[in-house]
Amino acid sequence: MRRALCLAAVLLFAAGCAVGPNYRKPSAPVPTAFKELGPSPTPTPASSGEWKPAQPGDDRLRGKWWEIFGDPELDALEEQVNVSNQNVARAEAVFRGARAAARGARADLFPTVGANASATRAKPVTRPGVSTGTTSTLYELSADLSWELDVFGRIRRNVESSVQAAQATAGDLEAVRLALHAELAADYFLLHGLDAQKQLLDTNVAAFQTALQLTTNRFNQGVVSGVDVAQAQTLLETTRAQATDLSLTRAQLEHAIAILTGKPPAELTIAPSPITVAPPEIPVALPAELLERRPDIAASERRVAAANAQIGVAVAGFFPRLLLAASGGYGSSTLTNFFSLPNRFWSLGPSIAQTLFEGGKRRAAKEQAEASYDAAVATYRESVLTACQDIEDNLAALRILDLESAQLADAVAAAERSLAIARNRYQGGVTTYLEVITAQSAALANERAAVDNLTRRMTASVRLVEALGGGWSASDLPTGFDILAGHGAAPGGEPRAERNRPE
Repeated sequence: MRRALCLAAVLLFAAGCAVGPNYRKPSAPVPTAFKELGPSPTPTPASSGEWKPAQPGDDRLRGKWWEIFGDPELDALEEQVNVSNQNVARAEAVFRGARAAARGARADLFPTVGANASATRAKPVTRPGVSTGTTSTLYELSADLSWELDVFGRIRRNVESSVQAAQATAGDLEAVRLALHAELAADYFLLHGLDAQKQLLDTNVAAFQTALQLTTNRFNQGVVSGVDVAQAQTLLETTRAQATDLSLTRAQLEHAIAILTGKPPAELTIAPSPITVAPPEIPVALPAELLERRPDIAASERRVAAANAQIGVAVAGFFPRLLLAASGGYGSSTLTNFFSLPNRFWSLGPSIAQTLFEGGKRRAAKEQAEASYDAAVATYRESVLTACQDIEDNLAALRILDLESAQLADAVAAAERSLAIARNRYQGGVTTYLEVITAQSAALANERAAVDNLTRRMTASVRLVEALGGGWSASDLPTGFDILAGHGAAPGGEPRAERNRPE
């Protein structure tokens, strides 16, 4: 009874003691408000708002955030990223590996039990080259138990670090998903922005062909000189070349979208069409909430916690290790009555192991763990600053591009009026064709700039959603229980690599 009470006391002591610093979340350089988050822009015919301050309970960005753009084709493409993209599959595999490592670290908390069975036949030797005695056989069946009592928390700190490292890889997985979804949406709008540019150029090519024919007819009638014909043909061929050049960039974007959805480029074709949706309203949270909404920030913070736990592991190296060993079994020279009481043997006893001199190795390990912690804190704070910059950049882009869109609308209207006047003057013989060409070039440039402005606003909206975390929350990270239980797989079920692994 006394031995049992002593063992219980030791175990209680081991459960309540863990050396090293307890984790405290480090401070981060977060502003009280975003500089570029001023009053919501006044809607214009080309704009529907782009962003707005988030209201309590506003969950527009929850889940499949790309659905706020209202484009079914984009929704269908985005659904394929989690299923087929190889970067997601790789990030899932890294997460599963870290999760398994955490379970492996936890196994050190439990005893190790082994079994051994042997049959040895031997003849003793009295001196070199001379053997005497009889040949004998020894049969043995035994079990061994070894257990390190985690008195100073070395194992528990290591488990803690492994769990937090696994949570960090889960954050990395979500960051990869967010980046890939955002990249697909941005490429999608860039592609259809090029379609709008191509449509505009093709329309102008048709108009310039008609103008060239009219100018040629006037030249044949002796009304205009050959210079007018050459100028009209130059404008036509230049515009036609610009339309052709867009096809290369469009093809490359289509190929990139195919890879993002996990398909060879030959298996994906996106029909040409201009952008048919407007930039949506995007709720912008307070900067303090950014720490909980960005998966990359959450991953950095979990690595800080893991580095802090490793300091505890290093500190525990200064303290002795308490080991408990036990063995027992049966041994006999015959199999008759092998399991009888006289053939039984056993041993049981604790031991304490302590390194007395190692040339400063433990102190160096502690200093290394502390330096790793400081580096993790610096990385965490830098990730917060980068996130703030991402949001400010895209808020500024949306605000300025929205103002520019109204100015471009006025410029397009003015260019069209100028072109109409130039045509009338040319047909009346008041001016040369150069004035018409100048007006046509200005009108086309302004129309292309307006199309480009819409494309940039759409991609800036995507990048703002990405900078805000896409509606993700740090509460979505798997808990320590999920990690150690082997749960915490990606949303949507078991990881694709596990589902498709051959038997």
